[in-house]
Amino acid sequence: MLESQKDKFKLPEEVTYLNGAYMSPSLKSVELAGHQAVSQKCLPFEIKPVDFFTDTKKLKALFAELVTVPDPQNIAVIPSVSYGIATVAKNIPLEKGDEILIVGEQFPSNVYSWQRIADQNEAKISIVSAPTQDFVDRGKNWNAQILASIHEKTKVVAMPHIHWSDGTLFDLKAIRKKTKEYNALLIIDGTQSIGALPFSVEEIQPDALICAGYKWLLGPYAIGLAYYSDELCKGIPIEENWINRKQSEDFTNLVSYENKYQPKAGRFNVGEMSNFTLTPMLIKAIAQLLEWKPMHIQEYCAEISRNAIAELKELGCFIEDVNYRSSHLFGIYLPEGIATEEFKNKLIEENIYVSFRGNAVRVSSHVYNTQKDFEKLVHCFKSLI
Repeated sequence: MLESQKDKFKLPEEVTYLNGAYMSPSLKSVELAGHQAVSQKCLPFEIKPVDFFTDTKKLKALFAELVTVPDPQNIAVIPSVSYGIATVAKNIPLEKGDEILIVGEQFPSNVYSWQRIADQNEAKISIVSAPTQDFVDRGKNWNAQILASIHEKTKVVAMPHIHWSDGTLFDLKAIRKKTKEYNALLIIDGTQSIGALPFSVEEIQPDALICAGYKWLLGPYAIGLAYYSDELCKGIPIEENWINRKQSEDFTNLVSYENKYQPKAGRFNVGEMSNFTLTPMLIKAIAQLLEWKPMHIQEYCAEISRNAIAELKELGCFIEDVNYRSSHLFGIYLPEGIATEEFKNKLIEENIYVSFRGNAVRVSSHVYNTQKDFEKLVHCFKSLI
């Protein structure tokens, strides 16, 4: 099993950072790659036409390996999840009465585009919220409700692998099977899971997988990656830029305007996709994740949090059953008697960083954390009860 990798980060000893779901700290190696990339721009004459494509090709190949995509040409470079989702939404034909299914309190970037096309086509957004009656079998029942909500009117199921606020794990394999029965698309936001939780495009067969780079991919802000199925790769991009056209590698012939796009998802790359600063940083980050392996990251996070979770449950907190949540990100629902503001102030005093999302205290760890970080968190709870 993995051991602590905190030495590969610059996190101060006095800081307990349990907030990777907000934004990951950069690896030292990623920071160095960024510095080197910024310096490269000082000598622009050393940047050759081939350099506009070389690193991007490498980045796509690494991401394809991470999520087991057979052909890296199905990968596009995007600036954000909203961009990747908007690309899908632009290429989905809807009719009056069709339904787009999302889960309750889903992250907005995987909602607004669906609302737009639903309004334009007189379609309906169907929201499957978490069970509210009690916490018994919450994750299991939520998954069952999602499956029961997919029917002949469902054209799109757009959802995450885990819920961004509390780590509830969704059974994408069963959901994919149900969507295929009704010829519905499955669009996955993998931002809070890919890189830390194993995921296989070959196994799940989603129509699209969209990921921001600055969370569990350990990369910089404003760059991400998206997988699009062969069928979606026949679509139209949301912008027309020169680098996405066929033969754009030939700089001497760019004004011989080309009607054809680059192969497959190449048409969906964001303009200036070469991004000479951010691309090398994300390459370095994903290469490290491939070395660690998401499965081992999950195992590590499960091990360092196991005792703390047991203690928190004994204190009256609700944390989802291990079979229906991730180990790198989970929500703690406070028991009666703990005032949220008082708890927030205690965390600030102790230099502990978590997030508050909805009614959950969102805790998200990585290989830079240790069991002592969770012991410190539990101590804060005990001091208030």
